[in-house]
Amino acid sequence: MQTAEEWGLRSGPHPWERWRSPVNQCRISPLDPPYDEKTQELFDLVMPPGKEPLNLFRTLATNRRIFPRFMRAGVLDRGPVPILDRELVIQRTTARCGSEYEWGVHVTAFARPLQIPNEIVAASVTAAFDDPLWTPRQSVLIRLCDELHDTGTIADELWEALEAHFNPQQIVELIYLVGMYHTVSFLANGLQVELEEDAERFPGQA
Repeated sequence: MQTAEEWGLRSGPHPWERWRSPVNQCRISPLDPPYDEKTQELFDLVMPPGKEPLNLFRTLATNRRIFPRFMRAGVLDRGPVPILDRELVIQRTTARCGSEYEWGVHVTAFARPLQIPNEIVAASVTAAFDDPLWTPRQSVLIRLCDELHDTGTIADELWEALEAHFNPQQIVELIYLVGMYHTVSFLANGLQVELEEDAERFPGQA
């Protein structure tokens, strides 16, 4: 696994700066309303009543094969992983992928209502797993995100650390979360989805 210094956490440019587009213009035009009944039903699976669908969802809605599969693949319901752990994993994964879009959406929709401290939110982008800011449990989650991102697998040492904090059901869901939000990040980045107006930006990018 790369050290913090090797991928720019403690010094030098942040990792997302390597591929940040100077113009945030979506490469595929999002679907505009009015939406047909089936499309609206899929939006309603994840969007609060009365709120317009996110730009990412509207963009994926242009693909009739991928859109329904994507909308039904999420794990944001009440599952075995506590929501604070879940959101830390999502924030770290999307930060490592350089997805300011998805990171900002989750900070705005979950971290702020949950009153996650500002230093924890910023650290999900800027701090290494061994930063003293993290609790032992949080440190293991950060290591999991980083190791899967860097190597695509989990070393025995990290697995033992995971077992000290999480049961098998939780570990499987945590791995799924990291993988799922790599996919979300790749879609948001590759399509250059327009940033949500009310979503937060990476530290130092406001």
